[in-house]
Amino acid sequence: MELSKKLHLAALLLKLPARAPHNGDAAPRLEGPLHSRRRDRDAVTYHYNQSNDFYSLWLDRRMLYSCAYFQTGDEDIDTAQEQKLDYICRKLRLQPGERLLDVGCGWGGLILYTAQKFGVQARGITLSEPQAELARARIREAGLENRCEVEVRDYRDLPAIAAYDKIVSVGMFEHVGEQHLPTYFRQAWSLLRAGGVFLNHGIAASATFKRKGPSFLDKYVFPDAGLVPLGTTVSIAEACGFEVRDVESLREHYARTLRLWARRLESHYEQARRLTNDTICRIWRLYLAGCARGFARDRVNIYQVLCSKPEHGDAHLPLTRADWYV
Repeated sequence: MELSKKLHLAALLLKLPARAPHNGDAAPRLEGPLHSRRRDRDAVTYHYNQSNDFYSLWLDRRMLYSCAYFQTGDEDIDTAQEQKLDYICRKLRLQPGERLLDVGCGWGGLILYTAQKFGVQARGITLSEPQAELARARIREAGLENRCEVEVRDYRDLPAIAAYDKIVSVGMFEHVGEQHLPTYFRQAWSLLRAGGVFLNHGIAASATFKRKGPSFLDKYVFPDAGLVPLGTTVSIAEACGFEVRDVESLREHYARTLRLWARRLESHYEQARRLTNDTICRIWRLYLAGCARGFARDRVNIYQVLCSKPEHGDAHLPLTRADWYV
């Protein structure tokens, strides 16, 4: 079946009530209060611990599991993901020696890039042990143990002291839960020095599209994840003391990213089945294709929101964004 037809079919399926795949119920059995530390770790383990080899089949060479950035629309996934890293670093305006915290660092692609290209001291946290193990191995291979570190830790458990010049969170925000967003932004505020910036890159719900209950994605792909409209995010960030300096939608970029991932999974499908099983592969096939259509149709969006922590009213930022586009 050609990809466009798969996208249409997947979009229809993802709107249906959650139900078990034909090969049995692959949904996780999560226990405890919603978004408790234990339950959050179990939810993340379900999604991200399939296997590093499985994800490497269809992600880029750095294994960046988030929206890429396209300048022409014709780039391959490796080029577009490197452009994303460079764009994030320019938005953060990183300087040598600065301390950077990556909340939800995945396999360490961003912290490695910032240390290599910008000379920062980068720390990443994740809830996935396999991600952390591979990230540490890559840090050792690059000889950057003196500039990078990765640990398995919940963001809520970091000491609330202003230890970082810049903070970034890419693709983790969706797992926080609306009721915990004030905690999330207050923690980022407390970890950031005065005059620093926090770049939050995350998916947002449409303010007009109304859901009719839990979906296939909720049950089988991202358990306990929750999306909120952009206005909710901005209001909570401001209520926690941040000044919102820039908001950019990358919706079309994510639709392209997901299509590339879906094609790559299809081209390695038999290998993926051997690494996981038929049920997981069919779930991921539907998820990637259906989400691509969702972003293309404006059912969901994704935003980079740049927040500053002014120092006595001084944001320590240039008057324009011109340096982002050099």
